[in-house]
Amino acid sequence: MSNTEEKNKMPSGIETFLTNLKHLPQSFKDATVRHGPPSSNRAASQSVFSNLFLHIHSVRTHRYNFKKTFTMGLGIASAASFVILAITGILLMIYYKPSLAEAYNSIKDIHFAVPGGRLIRNIHRWGAHIMVAGVFLHMVRVFMTGSYRHPRQFNWVVGMILFAVTLGLSFTGYLLPWDQLAYWATTIGAQIAGSPVEITDALGITHIIDIGGLQMRLLLGADIVGEEALVRFYFLHCILLPLVLTTFIGVHFWRIRKDGGMSRPSVITEEMLEGTPIDENAEMAFPTKNKTYGLMCLVKGDSNNVKNSVKNTVQSWPNLFNYEMAIFILVLAILIVLSYVSDAPLKEAANPAVPENPAKAPWYFLGLQELVSYSAFMGGVAIPGLAVLGLMLIPFLDKTRNESGLWFPDKNEKSVFKSTVIFSSIVILATLVFTVNFGWLRNWFPQIPQLIIVLINPGTIITGLFVWWSIRILKNTGSTRLGAMAVFTCFLVGFVILTYFAYQHRGPNWDFYWWPSLWPAH
Repeated sequence: MSNTEEKNKMPSGIETFLTNLKHLPQSFKDATVRHGPPSSNRAASQSVFSNLFLHIHSVRTHRYNFKKTFTMGLGIASAASFVILAITGILLMIYYKPSLAEAYNSIKDIHFAVPGGRLIRNIHRWGAHIMVAGVFLHMVRVFMTGSYRHPRQFNWVVGMILFAVTLGLSFTGYLLPWDQLAYWATTIGAQIAGSPVEITDALGITHIIDIGGLQMRLLLGADIVGEEALVRFYFLHCILLPLVLTTFIGVHFWRIRKDGGMSRPSVITEEMLEGTPIDENAEMAFPTKNKTYGLMCLVKGDSNNVKNSVKNTVQSWPNLFNYEMAIFILVLAILIVLSYVSDAPLKEAANPAVPENPAKAPWYFLGLQELVSYSAFMGGVAIPGLAVLGLMLIPFLDKTRNESGLWFPDKNEKSVFKSTVIFSSIVILATLVFTVNFGWLRNWFPQIPQLIIVLINPGTIITGLFVWWSIRILKNTGSTRLGAMAVFTCFLVGFVILTYFAYQHRGPNWDFYWWPSLWPAH
């Protein structure tokens, strides 16, 4: 065949272009998605290795981790809430204007004029509540199942940081609508930041070192809640804290993988795995007695996972991915329903001359606000600081190698939990009843020095009794785990009761009322 005939049979440039254009969707898919549905265990493993979003998971996940009564999906629900908050937050940023002159009106426009704006704002507001509740309950689950023990101590600390940053996000976002509710709730928070002045004034050293004033100015950018505070809170809420939270979420997930996955008991029966996914080919595809390993480098000793059996595990893709997507869809559905039946609050525009009475913080800060009503410094700084520090140190003080991954694995833990719930409930309720009926030191001795009020108040009394009870449990049982159980249970009961009391029974001037319907008319 001559060269001329070969050239005539070759497709023209136009034909080649049209052929490539025809196959463009498939070519693009092949270039971006290098795996299809998991046709085998090997294909599923390769999918995890080659996909950024799947690679945060291990290749295989133990079936026990799918047990609904163990994790209850709280960690995934918290992460799903953050993703939804990030998306809705970006949409709200398109219309929101962070200035005193425009902030309130821009929120009104979003709520009443922007198509779909009310739904997006409602989802964002309810998502914040769901995320705080999810992170808190996830922390409770991790502690109660002993999942903070070796080698997961560091991840417990990361989780506490995530909880603190989540609360910071909620606090900074609360000011942005610039209505009465937002302004006065933030004013309370600013007063807590400035509360060390109680100590420095009592000691007469405020003119030398004003820690409270410095903290307030760092938070607000001024001495009052104004333009500078709004801009700072906008920056913290929309840029800095989301970046910090995203970073620590990544560290949290990474540590779960490096620590051998989520905790689980050493002995797992088939009854404990009922209702979880099954991979019938697991042992066939990965025989535990004949493992092979790639030679990466010559090192002494075995890697962490060499002796780990794949028995009772399933491929993370698609099993774990489907589980996560189901929880994500469930969280989104709940948020949509809540957003449909209840609007995010929006009161009158902020007015520094007309204080809200009562000016209440969001529900997750109400327990703190109840303590602050006795002493701003002890209730807002010292006691919460000691509580957070104590909780962070628990994994390093409790080094028992008891069973992990089970709720109350022995009767002693359940007994201490029940007795601590009873003790802490009696202490808190008795203190609240006493203060409501008889007041406190300032009511009895009007001229008493402020330093005594700061150091001796219902909040410090409650905290002192909690510490005494935990030490008593530790001495009587000789178990650091049971001592930690007492500490954590006291914290949990205190949070619940104080939150309920402040939400339901505190009215104007922070006085006690049986029901909000009994509040005096303004």
